[in-house]
This record gives sequence, structure tokens and C-alpha cells, in this order.
Amino acid sequence: MAKVHVRKKDTVMIISGKDKGKTGEVLAVMPKVSKVLVSGINIVSKHQKPNKQNMEGGIIRKEAAIYSSKVMLYCEKCKSVTRISHKILEDGTKVRVCKKCGETL
Repeated sequence: MAKVHVRKKDTVMIISGKDKGKTGEVLAVMPKVSKVLVSGINIVSKHQKPNKQNMEGGIIRKEAAIYSSKVMLYCEKCKSVTRISHKILEDGTKVRVCKKCGETL
């Protein structure tokens, strides 16, 4: 199982691929396959047959998973992508910190 550098509800920016430069919130993390699901990114069309839940069926557009290596954490304070470092606070809690501006993420 690979370690993924982002967590659920993090804001990330896509650094490569068709959605390069777009930002979104991480909806789900799949560490076994090293993928993340980001809102509004990698939209695919799924052809859905009619069933009891969806009587009409048709073409449904939804997000698909993207490799975690294609996303980078986005810092709201410095408005750019960043790597993170870890810092231990006085009360003993470990927090993630932006390497560029020092803001707690």
C-alpha cells in the first residue's frame, strides 16, 4: 500500500494532464491504488441504463480517480502549490506546514 501525500478535504492543484492548472477539493483517497478523487477534475461520461433508482438512464457525467502523483497540495495563503513539512506544536500535536509561507495546513 503506497503512502499518499494528500488527505480528504485538502485543496489540490493538478500539475499534469488534461486538467493541468485546475484546483479542487479531494473527495476520496485510495491508497491501495495510489489515486485520489478530486471535485470537478477528470470528468468522464458514463452511459447509464435505466434502473429502479434512475428511471431515465442516459449519459451521466462524474469525476473519475486520478493518480496522486499528478496532484500537489495548494496553499490558500500563498496562492500556489507547495510541498509540506511536519511540525510538532507545544501541546505535542503534529501538524502539516507549508514550506513556502509556514502556514498550517
